[in-house]
Amino acid sequence: MTRLRLGAPLVITAVIALLMGLLASPASAATINYVALGDSYSAGVGAGSESGSCDRSPNAYPQLWANAHAPSSFSFVACSGATTASVNSSQLSSLTSSTTLVSISVGGNDAGFASTMEDCILGSTATCVSELSAAETYMRNTLPGLLNTTYNNIRAKAPNAHVVVLGYPRFYDLAKSSTCVGLSTDDRTKINEAADVLDSVISTAVGAHSNFRFADVRAAFANAHEICDSDSWLHSTNFLTPHVSYHPFAAGQSGAYLPAMTAAA
Repeated sequence: MTRLRLGAPLVITAVIALLMGLLASPASAATINYVALGDSYSAGVGAGSESGSCDRSPNAYPQLWANAHAPSSFSFVACSGATTASVNSSQLSSLTSSTTLVSISVGGNDAGFASTMEDCILGSTATCVSELSAAETYMRNTLPGLLNTTYNNIRAKAPNAHVVVLGYPRFYDLAKSSTCVGLSTDDRTKINEAADVLDSVISTAVGAHSNFRFADVRAAFANAHEICDSDSWLHSTNFLTPHVSYHPFAAGQSGAYLPAMTAAA
């Protein structure tokens, strides 16, 4: 009896430890099956070492997040040039009922942002402002329906997934525009305004879907890392490799997109 009484505290301790382990196990052993959807901002265009027809980079935030968190499975299908339509037709097949985490950036190409930026660079301020105003109208009136369709399709394909929808940065530090070579301050102001409209439309669309979360990257870039800043995380106009223009460097992926993804995942 004495031996049993002396051992009782050890038995109780062992039982408590076992119970604590059982209670903790769902979180600590959670299975993460991660699928990264989206456009060039998710593919990592401009971040270096891009490869394949979709220009995916090992420096893109989905790959960086997977490297840091070692999910049970990881499917990286984001593709340069993707729109809501091409995500629906070409990327959603990677989702299943076992998918637990999805990330996506999409909407900029639907609004024709790439061609509009090209016209802003090559054309007049009047042309730039006019095209951006038309893009803003499209974003407010047409894009919400396209986003909702894509988000509904994601939910249908991956009913158990948490979905992180990442936004887009403002491009220019307007406080330094007067000493920054390139577009006029009027151009840059309208470009930043259009980026805000795009993020606002996306954020509102995300809010209508349960277990979706919008991840805003604007503040991270605005912390002295926009174009015209000495430590910009964004490519400005690049005539040699124009497709990387207005996309994040590797530093923008790791310094802005990865923290936003990590906080929202």
